[in-house]
Amino acid sequence: MAQSLAMPPEAAGAADRKAPLRWSHPAWVALIYAVVVIVAQLVIHRHFTDYVGPDNDDTMRLVEVRDFLAGQGWFDMMQYRLGLEGGTLMHWSRFIDLPIASLILFFRMFFSPEGAEAAALTIWPLLLILPLLFFMGLAGRRIAGTEGMHFSLILTALFILISSRFVPGSIDHDNVQLGLVALTAAMLVDETYRPRNFAIAAVALAVQLGIGAETTPFVAVTCMAVSCLWAWKAEVFAPTAKAFALTLTIAVSAAFFSLVPPRLYSTVTCDNLSLGFYGITSAGCIGLLLSALFASRLSRPWRIAVLAANGAFVFATIVALAPQCLRNPLADLDPMLVDLWLSRVTEAQPIFSIARTEPDTLGAFYATGLLALIVCAVRILRRDRASLYAMLMAVIGINWAITLVQVRGAEFANLLAILPLAQLIAELRRNYMANTGSLRSALLYVLTMLVSVPAVWAVGGALASKGLGNGLAVATPAKAEETADCASKAALAPISGLKPGVIVSASNMGAPLLRFTPHRALSGPYHRDQAGMLAELHIALAEPQQAEALLREAKVTLLAFCKGDPQVGMLAERAPKGLYAQLGAGHVPAYLQPIPASASSDVQFFRFKPQD
Repeated sequence: MAQSLAMPPEAAGAADRKAPLRWSHPAWVALIYAVVVIVAQLVIHRHFTDYVGPDNDDTMRLVEVRDFLAGQGWFDMMQYRLGLEGGTLMHWSRFIDLPIASLILFFRMFFSPEGAEAAALTIWPLLLILPLLFFMGLAGRRIAGTEGMHFSLILTALFILISSRFVPGSIDHDNVQLGLVALTAAMLVDETYRPRNFAIAAVALAVQLGIGAETTPFVAVTCMAVSCLWAWKAEVFAPTAKAFALTLTIAVSAAFFSLVPPRLYSTVTCDNLSLGFYGITSAGCIGLLLSALFASRLSRPWRIAVLAANGAFVFATIVALAPQCLRNPLADLDPMLVDLWLSRVTEAQPIFSIARTEPDTLGAFYATGLLALIVCAVRILRRDRASLYAMLMAVIGINWAITLVQVRGAEFANLLAILPLAQLIAELRRNYMANTGSLRSALLYVLTMLVSVPAVWAVGGALASKGLGNGLAVATPAKAEETADCASKAALAPISGLKPGVIVSASNMGAPLLRFTPHRALSGPYHRDQAGMLAELHIALAEPQQAEALLREAKVTLLAFCKGDPQVGMLAERAPKGLYAQLGAGHVPAYLQPIPASASSDVQFFRFKPQD
C-alpha cells in the first residue's frame, strides 16, 4: 500500500476553494452524476415488462400501499388477505408507504389508476439516486477533498447501476435505508465535530429504526462509536455528544409514537420499532447525554469508566425489556420453515452456505468490504486520522459481520467501503500524477480502482469458476420465474373475476395473487405469516386424502398449482406421494375441480369441493 499522502482537512478545503465551483460543490456534481445514472438506468431497463420490481417485497409493498390508499388506517398494519383467517400483522413501515402513496395520488390527476402506479413506481427509486449520490459525494469530499468526492461518486454510481435496489419498480425499503446510511456516514466523517451534523445523523438513525430492523446493528454501533468519541476527546466533543444524544432521543420518540398504535406501546417485537428498540435507544441516549453534561471534565480513564457504566446500563435495559432481541429475529421460526423456506432464501444465507453453493459470488459479497477494513486498520496503526478511520471501520465492520451471517448485509458493507477506498484511490492517483513514468504507480492505481468495484469481483468469480468461454454468459443464473410464468397478470387472470375466497399456492405466488386477484392468499414468503406458510407446506406434502382435511381446516376455496415454481418442485421431490407431486403427475383428486385456463398457461387452477 502506498505511503499516505492525505491532505489535512484544512488543506483539502483550501484546495477545494481554488477549484471551479462546478467541480467541487457536492450538490452540483452529484446532480450531474445522478442525471447520467438515471438515464443509464432507463436505457438499461427500457424493456421491462412490468412496472413493479422483480422482488416479492416490491409487490407486497404495492399491495400495502393500495390498501392504505383505499382507507386502511395509518396504524393498521394488518394484511387481511394474507395468511389464515384474520390476516397477518406486517412489520413494515408507513414511512415508506406514505411517499409512494403520495406519488400515486399525484399521478392519478393525469393517468389511469394503473398508469399512476406505473409512473410512481418508476420514478420513486430513481428519485432516491440523487440524495444517495449527494451524501456519498459529500462524505468523500469531507474525507479526501475534491478528488475523493469524484472517486466516491464514481464508485457509488457503479454501485447503483449494479444494484437491483434502484431500478424502476423497486419500492422495497432497502433503497431508502441505503440513502439514510450514506447520510449518517456523511455527517459522522465531519472531523470538526459540528453538533448540527451529528444531530442530522441522529435523525437519520431514528428514521432507519422506524423503517426496518435490518440496520439496527448499524444504529447500535454508530451510537457506540459516538460515545467512544466522547470518552476519548472529552470537552472538545461534549457539545456534539449532547446534540447527538438529545436529538436521537427526540427523533426516536417521534418515530415510535407516529408508527406504533397505543394498544401496542407495551409490546416488544424484534423485527421493527417497538418498545424494545425504543427503550434501548432512549437508555443509551440518556446515558450519553448525562455523561456529556456532567463527566466531560473527568480524566480519560474516568470517562472510559463512565462509558463502561453506560454500557452496563444499556445491557441491563436490553435484558429487562427485550432479551429476545439479542438473538436473530428469525431464530424462532418453525424448523420446518427453516428447512423448506429460509435455508433456500439466498439473501438469508451465511458465508459457509454461499461458499458451498455459489463460490463464484464470494468476492462480490465480501472482498470489497474486507479490503476497506484493511485500509482502515492500516491508517489507524499509522495514526493517520485514527478517529475518523476507527469510526469508518466500526460501521463497515458491523455490516461486513452481518454479511457473514446473512448475505443481505453485503450491500451496506459495500456502500460504506467506498469511503476509505475512494481516499486510497485519490492518493494513488496523486502518486501516479507525480510520476507518470512509473509503471508500478500506474498498475497500483488501476488495480486498486478495479478491486474497489464489487462487480469486478463478480465477473472475476464467474470467470474463475466457469471458465472464460461461458463465465460471462452464465454469471447470473436464470430464475424459475423467468422460465415459468407463475405470477403475471395474464397467468392469474382465470381467477381474478371470481368471488373472493381463500387460495392456497406456493408462497412465491402469494404477493402476486394479492396484487392481481381479490382472494386471500394462504401463504406468502414472510416470516410473520408462519401459520399460513406451515399450513400450505403441510397441504403440499400430505397425501391427497389427508390434504383434503387440511384444505377444509384452512377454509381453502381455490388452489393454484404452478409446476415450474421452484418450491413446488422441491416439495414434490420431498414427498413423491404428496398432493403437489400428484398434481404434477396429472393425478387430480376428485375434490379438486379444474377451472378453465389457457392451454399454454403454466398455472392450473382448481376449486376445492370437499367430498361428503
